[in-house]
Amino acid sequence: MRIRSLGVIDDAVVELSPGFTAVTGETGAGKTMVVTSLGLLLGGRADPALVRIGAGKAVVEGRIALTAGASAVVRAEEAGAELDDGALLISRTVSAEGRSRAHLGGRSVPVGLLAELADELVAVHGQTDQQGLLKLSRQRQALDRYAGGAVSGPLAAYTEAYKRLRAVAVELDEIVTRARERAQEADLLRYGLDEIAAVEPRAGEDTELAEEAERLGHAEALAAAATAAHAALAGNPEDPEGIDASTLVAGAHRALEAVRAHDPALAALTDRIGEIGILLADVAGELAGYASDLEADPLRLAAVEERRAALTQLTRKYGEDIGAVLAWGEEGAARLTELDGDDERIGELTAERDALGAELGVLAEELTKARTEAAERFAAAVTAELASLAMPHARVSFDIRQTEDPEGIEAGGRTVAYGPSGVDEVELLLAPHPGAPPRPIAKGASGGELSRVMLAVEVVFAGTDPVPTYLFDEVDAGVGGKAAVEIGRRLAKLARTAQVVVVTHLPQVAAFADRQLLVEKTNDGSVTRSGVKVLEGEDRVRELSRMLAGQEDSEAARAHAEELLATARAES
Repeated sequence: MRIRSLGVIDDAVVELSPGFTAVTGETGAGKTMVVTSLGLLLGGRADPALVRIGAGKAVVEGRIALTAGASAVVRAEEAGAELDDGALLISRTVSAEGRSRAHLGGRSVPVGLLAELADELVAVHGQTDQQGLLKLSRQRQALDRYAGGAVSGPLAAYTEAYKRLRAVAVELDEIVTRARERAQEADLLRYGLDEIAAVEPRAGEDTELAEEAERLGHAEALAAAATAAHAALAGNPEDPEGIDASTLVAGAHRALEAVRAHDPALAALTDRIGEIGILLADVAGELAGYASDLEADPLRLAAVEERRAALTQLTRKYGEDIGAVLAWGEEGAARLTELDGDDERIGELTAERDALGAELGVLAEELTKARTEAAERFAAAVTAELASLAMPHARVSFDIRQTEDPEGIEAGGRTVAYGPSGVDEVELLLAPHPGAPPRPIAKGASGGELSRVMLAVEVVFAGTDPVPTYLFDEVDAGVGGKAAVEIGRRLAKLARTAQVVVVTHLPQVAAFADRQLLVEKTNDGSVTRSGVKVLEGEDRVRELSRMLAGQEDSEAARAHAEELLATARAES
């Protein structure tokens, strides 16, 4: 990682070992900024207060090596990211004004995408996470993930049934509690449907009647116009000397017909005039029929206007035209059927609710059984880890219990409370020594014991996680002496199969690291590029001496530091 203008860090590069890397330094030197930087790369919240005073923005860049075909690679490529020689480049910028930008493989991406990838890239275990693990919900989640398919299968089925049960319960409650409103709605629908049925409108009838009313209202004018047009085209019997269009066209046709044989062009014109004569005759005939059929009918006009008034009453209430009125009627009839079927629907929903409750009870029992079996294995594994962390007599167990609730579901012969994850309350218990009763870990462990219990839980839990990197942020707080050596030894063992990064103040832990990084400030209080150093040989002995005794040149501390390093090398 390269870190610029973040907290006390001005510009520094952090190179992590593939195995176990320990990050050390004086209090306030900026060790925690390493954790913060990694958190930003993984989509963590951008706090403008992190930007170094005087700088416009903080920038963190990281290079993460990935296995080809990994789901994180697929998701990154879907977002348009490109790999750099098998590695993924991530960049996060935080401005002093609070704006945040993220880049993945050279492409600008939403910060949320980094958070999506985080679960598959790095598992962060720190003081905040430790407090989170004290919550019962987190303990249940940890147990479920440890159990794997034995729990995830029935849990998925339970969750689906639970969602359906909640939906059925909401619908049933709505029908019952809103019965009066629904009855009023049904009455209004019946009134409207009866009103439409009484008129019996046809689709398009309003348009047809409007056209007929227009025609009947101007019948005399239309008839006179049609008669005049007919006379102009075909002649007026009362005026035999008059000239009409048909006579003129016929005369033109006769004049050309006599000479058409002499010129094909003229013959074509003669044929077109003949066609005009035929068309004139057809139109004249239709005008004669129109004029004879059309007559004023006041009674029919009155009937049409009355029908239009009835249709207008419907369109004023139920739609802008008769088509919309008919559509409202169809929808209203369907809704009325639904409302009238409430009693039947209540019976159906009640039966479905009871069936789903019984199904949930069966699935909840499966979940309880699977969790109980996984809890025994999980507790045994954590207990074994505690033995290697200088707590040989400590015993960890799980309390899996249910709460009686008359409004709950039937499970295991009792009516118990239930939720989206089942009926179980899961709590991690610790008996720190023989004869001590198991108590919740928050109450049954001292500060140092709690750190070791959490580390043991995290290490066991990490065995079920596919992520390649684990970050422990001073999870060894409150521990010293032999227990600290055991923690270092255990982390070194974990680093044989995964990358492990530890921010620590304990020399016993740092001595077991494959690489030790020292974060130190310059005289002006900042951490520069040279402020994050890989310690080797004499430099590492001096830093371990400082961590042991606060004095780099103490002969006793140096001897102890060299002994720690020798012990760690002998076991690697």
